[in-house]
Amino acid sequence: MLGTLDEIVIDCADPVVLSAFWHAVLGGDPPTHRSPDWSYFDSAGGLRIAFQRVPEGKSAKNRVHLDVAVDDVPAAARAAVTLGAVLSGELHSDSVGTFQVLLDPEGNEWCVVRSAQS
Repeated sequence: MLGTLDEIVIDCADPVVLSAFWHAVLGGDPPTHRSPDWSYFDSAGGLRIAFQRVPEGKSAKNRVHLDVAVDDVPAAARAAVTLGAVLSGELHSDSVGTFQVLLDPEGNEWCVVRSAQS
């Protein structure tokens, strides 16, 4: 083992806005704004999520995205939309489970998911 995961950092245009959105999705400690260029919060699941301002905008599909486990995918997707998310594509279900792709306020892909074993 090389090390342990310290935090997940998301590049963005507005760390304050994006940290508030993700805090509303994941809960936990209120966001801390170290500067206009760096915000973070410790999620209810214990993982630190940080947001750093970058000059360039998002231009392609994410190579990494967050999956948020929920009890009811359609209800969670509707709730996420009220927080500022945008649906991306249709609801997907198969023998493994159900998921819905969404976009956060800056266009980053993420999913609400429910395993078939849940």
